[in-house]
Amino acid sequence: MVARSERLRTQGRTGQLYTPEQRRRRDATPWTIVQGVLAPVQFLVLLVSVGLIWRYLATGEGLAAANASIVVKTLVLYAIMITGSIWEKVVFGKWLFADAFFWEDVVSMLVLALHTAYLVAMFYGLLPATELMLLALAAYATYAVNAAQFLLKLRAARLATQPAPAQMLGAAQ
Repeated sequence: MVARSERLRTQGRTGQLYTPEQRRRRDATPWTIVQGVLAPVQFLVLLVSVGLIWRYLATGEGLAAANASIVVKTLVLYAIMITGSIWEKVVFGKWLFADAFFWEDVVSMLVLALHTAYLVAMFYGLLPATELMLLALAAYATYAVNAAQFLLKLRAARLATQPAPAQMLGAAQ
């Protein structure tokens, strides 16, 4: 625990998400590309699914299509989580909860739990259709929070590697 706290303090001081070695591993692994492809695919599946869910909730029509879209979204989520764990192991040496992405992984577990709860409830008929759709929307809202976490973290990492405006002026003179 002390070593983790020290790494977090050091990371916070430097503003760097990756050490130079971690950055090298991140850039060398094909899992980075896999994550880069799956993330927008998952977002597109989410948009289609939300539309189908809203259609069902508004009209009572299209339950099978809404359910199918949620299953597809969940399968894509599982794929991105499995490949993300592999990526995290390659880059940080841990399958999950690496210091750099600890809180993102914590929220990811909630996202997985809600999506899995949906599948269980659907397959075993544990909830009426409307409540099932609301559970899916809760899972999607949690996914949106998690996606925002990752985007903010990656944006901060990108900004931390760019030279400050004063440095750029000094280099230009």
